[in-house]
Amino acid sequence: MRLSRYLAHGGVASRRASEGLIRAGRVSVAGEVVTDPARDVDSSSGVEVDGRAVQAEPREVWALNKPAGVVSTASEPGGRQAVVELVESGRRLYPVGRLDADSTGLILLTNDGDLANRLTHPRYGVPKTYRVELERNIGDRDVEKLRSGVRLEDGPTAPAVVVRRSGRILDVTIREGRKRQVRRMAETVGNEVTALERTRIGPLELGDLAAGESRMLDEAEVAALWEDSRPSQ
Repeated sequence: MRLSRYLAHGGVASRRASEGLIRAGRVSVAGEVVTDPARDVDSSSGVEVDGRAVQAEPREVWALNKPAGVVSTASEPGGRQAVVELVESGRRLYPVGRLDADSTGLILLTNDGDLANRLTHPRYGVPKTYRVELERNIGDRDVEKLRSGVRLEDGPTAPAVVVRRSGRILDVTIREGRKRQVRRMAETVGNEVTALERTRIGPLELGDLAAGESRMLDEAEVAALWEDSRPSQ
């Protein structure tokens, strides 16, 4: 396993941050400082960061139904609660992507940096579905605009799958991950999102998980996430 990946699996930091630690000379293998993130290591290699031994943690992936007001970070210096506080695990988990503090629904937490990268990097285009409640009824023409793609200040959006549930309720599936994207899309057609709940990430659905509750995914569910995040040929 690559050294940077080993550190990520050990819960030291994300894979990218682990590469920074390695290049800074803070990582040693069998007592020798190593600055190559691609160095091949395993649990018997004697990996240390700042003189402290690192063992690769067993991988965990959790699904959480994030309530409103909870922030999508590993820690929160302010008074608000962070998503990791809602998961009963002794591992050093971090959220996969983000949901706005005022948004709710499905968010994943893991100590697997490679999986987190696959689920969030635009190159893999993992679909995410949101139940969207609008301030006003939306007409057919505006629904078609959302489906075709609209222009935001950071460029046009890719086509989206939009299913109307009622005059003000839509299910919107996108494969991008821009900041507050669905809310900004609604604004381009003269509407406003009053409630936003993520209901699906790739093959994984929120299901009947109650607000604030979490569960650890089984091996089959994790494998399905990997399969769904394969680059398209």
